[in-house]
Amino acid sequence: MTNVFTELKTPTTGTYKQPTGLFINNEFVEGVEKKTFEVINPATEEVICSVHEATEADVDIAVKAARDAFEGPWRQVTPQQRGNLLLKLADLIEKNLELLASVESLDNGKSITMARGDVGAVVGCIRYYGGWADKIEGKTIDIAPDMFHYTRLEPIGVCGQIIPWNFPLLMLGWKIGPALATGNTVVLKTAEQTPLSGLVFAQFVKEAGFPPGVLNIISGFGKTAGAAISSHMDIDKVAFTGSTVVGRTIMKAAASSNLKKVTLELGGKSPNIVFNDADIEQTISWVNFGIYFNHGQCCCAGSRIYVQSGIYDKFVAAFKKRAEANKVGDPFHPETFQGPQVSQLQYDRIMEYIESGKSEGATVETGGARHGDKGYFIQPTIFTNVSPKMKIMQEEIFGPVCAIAKFDTEEEVLQMAHDTIYGLASAVHTKDLNTAIRVANSLRAGTVWVNCYNLLSHQLPFGGYAQSGIGRELGEEALANYTQHKSVAIRLGGALFG
Repeated sequence: MTNVFTELKTPTTGTYKQPTGLFINNEFVEGVEKKTFEVINPATEEVICSVHEATEADVDIAVKAARDAFEGPWRQVTPQQRGNLLLKLADLIEKNLELLASVESLDNGKSITMARGDVGAVVGCIRYYGGWADKIEGKTIDIAPDMFHYTRLEPIGVCGQIIPWNFPLLMLGWKIGPALATGNTVVLKTAEQTPLSGLVFAQFVKEAGFPPGVLNIISGFGKTAGAAISSHMDIDKVAFTGSTVVGRTIMKAAASSNLKKVTLELGGKSPNIVFNDADIEQTISWVNFGIYFNHGQCCCAGSRIYVQSGIYDKFVAAFKKRAEANKVGDPFHPETFQGPQVSQLQYDRIMEYIESGKSEGATVETGGARHGDKGYFIQPTIFTNVSPKMKIMQEEIFGPVCAIAKFDTEEEVLQMAHDTIYGLASAVHTKDLNTAIRVANSLRAGTVWVNCYNLLSHQLPFGGYAQSGIGRELGEEALANYTQHKSVAIRLGGALFG
């Protein structure tokens, strides 16, 4: 259909065919109401193209396709065949890595170097779960001599998945890998700000050989398509990555509909702790990466930096110099580290936080303003002279903004680190192994990095304590989000009631 594709161009790959329809039953289709919405290039503020918008009616169609696949052809596919399909999909993603990375940069604004890293991580994640597909095992349990007991791990059913705009392809990979490996079917909604790379990805689902309806990818808005997924009576489980505020809404909708199972990967305000004995040069690089990676649009960003008093002044001076060296600009320039924020709305939110920090009396060490005069670019920003209850210390900014505070003792910094509603990630920088392990074990967070930051792996579970979420992504632990236990008890003979 000519109405569900358009011709676009990226600086690195040239002209390509961009799907713009809804991917349902292995085909790109127009929405029922034929609504479309514009996708904006955050680096230029210009319209890239328009894509079809999924409404509640389209969600119904996608869910029916997923249900039919789950009850039909997908149920007949063996675990080994499921794994092979995922491995073939990973091969296709790897083969088309440059195209997918270029579309990601065009749509999201992240540097092409980071986008390539993201797509490479998607390949690894899908391969990892492809390897798990035929290793989903139950147990036999010896309870009585005249009984045979065993358990099965079975798929939950039709899964609704709602992903964010900060890592469009990576979050897609994190979601679909364990869901498909365990035998579920999926209706996935991309973020309205960044639908393009997910639609390009969808082409390879059919090419890999997945039966129609197993993986459906739709574009739409949270208040319509997202709400329809969360409250749908024929979706068995919903997974969401995004803000804590929206996560609460999704959980309420899931509970008040059919009590569908829920996993939530939500916000963070992660502490990054630097002790006096840390290697300053290496620590500065990791702290810089911890906050400014992906333009600060990262749920686990190390946005609260606590530095021990003995090196505080030296650290601030060195970190300021390092932040000012970050290359901000065109996402397709090979030296760019920080591209634009994803949208005008996100740009405005971040600038409001910067103004809040200024008005509450914090000191801007560097940044604090727009970068350039076109696109949603913000200077890397560092605040000092902050107090614990300032807005910039309590709320997730989701941008290239951090605050540095001084501490004296380990006990003091742990109290400061835990002065938050979140518990997603954290880091410790020290040369003392005892300090590293003691503090890491004391931090209430789902991930603790030691002498590094933002090093994620598909083999390691990722998720949060407190209001940072429910459940875990990645690793073997993610399989539990998409399976349910069945106990089978077989009586082997003998008189009834013995």
